[in-house]
Amino acid sequence: MPILQKLISTNQGHNPKTARVLVLVPTRELAIQVRDSFAVYGKHTAVRIACIYGGVGQAPQVNAIAHGLDVLVATPGRLLDLIGQGLLHLKGLEIFVLDEADRMLDMGFIHDIKRVVALLPKTRHSLFFSATMPDDIARLSSTILHKPVRVEVTPASTPIERIEQKLYMAEKADKMPLLRALLQDASVTKALVFSRTKHGANRICEHLQKAGIPSAAIHGNKSQTRRIEAMNGIADGTIRVLVATDIAARGIDVDGVSHVFNYDLPEISETYVHRIGRTARAGSDGIAISFCSMDERVDLRGIERLINRAIPRADAKPVIDSLVSNPTVKAYVPPHLQAAATAPAIRYGTGKKKRGPAGPRPTGTHMSGTSGGQRQSSPSRSGAPKPFGKSGGSGQRPQGRFSSGRQSDSPNR
Repeated sequence: MPILQKLISTNQGHNPKTARVLVLVPTRELAIQVRDSFAVYGKHTAVRIACIYGGVGQAPQVNAIAHGLDVLVATPGRLLDLIGQGLLHLKGLEIFVLDEADRMLDMGFIHDIKRVVALLPKTRHSLFFSATMPDDIARLSSTILHKPVRVEVTPASTPIERIEQKLYMAEKADKMPLLRALLQDASVTKALVFSRTKHGANRICEHLQKAGIPSAAIHGNKSQTRRIEAMNGIADGTIRVLVATDIAARGIDVDGVSHVFNYDLPEISETYVHRIGRTARAGSDGIAISFCSMDERVDLRGIERLINRAIPRADAKPVIDSLVSNPTVKAYVPPHLQAAATAPAIRYGTGKKKRGPAGPRPTGTHMSGTSGGQRQSSPSRSGAPKPFGKSGGSGQRPQGRFSSGRQSDSPNR
């Protein structure tokens, strides 16, 4: 709101290919949400707002910034790409906002941030925002900011009291059956599962889908279309479990999350507080369940020091045994999702009919089993042999596979 107020009170017009305010964010989802928030708050003003991020075509974004903007929300990669092409510059910038500063200044983004800062005007107003700010990241940010003032709304180490926390000691091989068993609980209506890596998020999602649990993964390697589908799915209830990495989770704004699962404990203790804060919002209760293997005990000690309490332990073996004793039992699926979870997959455009029961193998030589250049023939409906295929083809068409003149089994297709 103060940024909008300053823009309105000091209306200086628009210069081509630049903006007065730059908001830099780590993810595409967060970029869209920040853009939408500016649009809502500035609805009855003439403030020009645009959003640029990777994973989509750049032409609409280039057109949006061509005549100048008041507010530009961007991810680092697409921002530097357009600057490198000469389609955008930052010479007239007045305000620089770095959102989720701890993640943006982490190892994955530090070099891009330094490149952007080097392009900014010397005289500017800089703002850093973050849900967590570890000491080492704070020291790094102080090298970029000039005489920074730190403002804390709430202490970073105080988790929401409404969240029921629980910890299962489980080795890596036991984590998946433990998660599946816990998801059998009907009270788990909408869950976030956190993984350290993109590959881990994909693997968790694949296992859950095989178990009949509507789920989706979201991380930096997913296309923008897939990420939007996942966000819409968890929001409207067609997806019950959203598996995410910490970077991708920044910007996820999902209402009604009943459970947060820390499949992998975070290496940064403050991230634990940020994760479990996705539940128990708007005065509701929530449950945060964490899995800890032997090699994660150091991370666990750091988390418990930060929150100044021991997370209550629970025995994983009875929970896992409940799944092992009846492996055919799948996790609970809400009634409105049961039809989607059990419906057979539909394939379009194959042009093939479903095969009937297996019968005796057709007479003649199979096309892939012959060698040589002789033309083979297939018995016609009248019983007489009928040549088909191009010269040099091999084999004979099995009976009952010919449809509408298509030679789908031809070796030339």
